[in-house]
Amino acid sequence: MSRTDSPLGGQRTRPAPALRPDARSGTLSAIWRYPVKSCRGHPVDAAAVEPWGLAGDRRWALLDADGKTVTGREYPRFVLITPEIVSPAGLVLRAPGAPDLRVRSPEHGRPVELTLWASRLRALPADEAASAWFSAVLDAPVRLVYLADPTVRPVDPTYGLAGDRVSLADGYPLLLTARESLDALNDLVAEGSGGADGPLSMIRFRPNLVVSGGPAWAEDDWRRVRIGDAVFRMAKRCARCVFTTVDPDTAQRGKEPLRTLARHRRWDGKTWFGVNLIPDNPSVTVRVGDPVEVLEWSGAKMSRSQGGGGRRR
Repeated sequence: MSRTDSPLGGQRTRPAPALRPDARSGTLSAIWRYPVKSCRGHPVDAAAVEPWGLAGDRRWALLDADGKTVTGREYPRFVLITPEIVSPAGLVLRAPGAPDLRVRSPEHGRPVELTLWASRLRALPADEAASAWFSAVLDAPVRLVYLADPTVRPVDPTYGLAGDRVSLADGYPLLLTARESLDALNDLVAEGSGGADGPLSMIRFRPNLVVSGGPAWAEDDWRRVRIGDAVFRMAKRCARCVFTTVDPDTAQRGKEPLRTLARHRRWDGKTWFGVNLIPDNPSVTVRVGDPVEVLEWSGAKMSRSQGGGGRRR
């Protein structure tokens, strides 16, 4: 094991890659959008890339009485709620044992204060029926709000540029994971539990983009990547929290994947799976089946003959 400086996440303890990942690293195999923060996502065949994330992704959130954003960390039943965008102007909400509800995006009203980690924002409240619906499903008093202006929240300047923005995701516009990395993780889970746990689904990790066709964990060392016509910077690797231990089908908490990640994917005192993305050329569309090309990896720029051609930033 060697300890190295990681450009995307500080110091790390893990084997250094023996071979450079191939510049052509597979395809985009799935796109997921999460209209309401912490609620279940839904797959789409294509999505527009905006500066702050995929169009329609995490523009809604739920607040407690003090205006603090509440998530599936506090209320695991979030994972049983499925919001789906039915038009640019609204959602349909579905949950076990509850009637479907249509909600329109608010256009007017008195903004409310919203606290999300270190961010202090203003959002528009949804109608009372929507808040009552969520309160009944979660068995807790909550208020549904909509971030009408997604241009106001900067990303952490440690890992982004001055103009980078994010909507209501935890920290960065998009999250990318790799199918082969999940397969490798599931092998480790099975090995550690004697087959009693797993396999885990990708849904636990709540990615926006899932790629397949490359080596497991290769995404750890990507710096810039092109997916179809969209180019992204890797802001940092994604540290995983207790929310990943919630079974997306039952809302019950367990020990995986954090137990296995802590054994095999722990550095800087955190556990890691996936990478956070920032769009370099928003206003393009990504589609399932798009080719994935690594433009820079581990601080090294791919030459044009190796599938690169992107300008270092």
